[in-house]
Amino acid sequence: MFNLSLNQLIENCKINDTKAQGELYKLYASKLFSICLKYSRNYAEAEDNLQDAFLTIFDKIKQYKGKGSFEGWIKRITINTVLQQYRGEKVFDIVTDTISEEAEIEIENDDISLKYLLKIIQELPGRYRLVFNLYVLDGYSHKDISEMLNITVGTSKSNLARARQILKQTIENYRTQQQLQSL
Repeated sequence: MFNLSLNQLIENCKINDTKAQGELYKLYASKLFSICLKYSRNYAEAEDNLQDAFLTIFDKIKQYKGKGSFEGWIKRITINTVLQQYRGEKVFDIVTDTISEEAEIEIENDDISLKYLLKIIQELPGRYRLVFNLYVLDGYSHKDISEMLNITVGTSKSNLARARQILKQTIENYRTQQQLQSL
């Protein structure tokens, strides 16, 4: 039964067909989970966020009119679902330290694993992690981020700079530790 086209799956989901919803979930769960993982504090929170995102997707799927990429549409819903939990929290501050806006982080291919990078990004304080992911990993502008998170452009920029500074320091510490272990 489920050799349906994506368009037919979407149409079936619009009429609350649970089998179609299950197929859509199987089709996109891993991609959306990676998004949830980027924005969540830990694995368990990412799992909860994925479930919330799919509930929202199925609730709003009737609003999808076939214009633009469906995958882009569900990714946007997923990001917004995860960010929604932070909107009520007072997690954003303007960093007043003097911070270079573009801290360079050099990563050699075999130097640091993707798993380690994801781990240290997840360990960033919430305000820094969100802005870093939106700007660096998902390509949103500071203006877009300020609107999504209800913060100023300056706050977005300062939180990004602080996130980069923390990541750079963490990576430098990691490299130093690796060098000491190899002696």
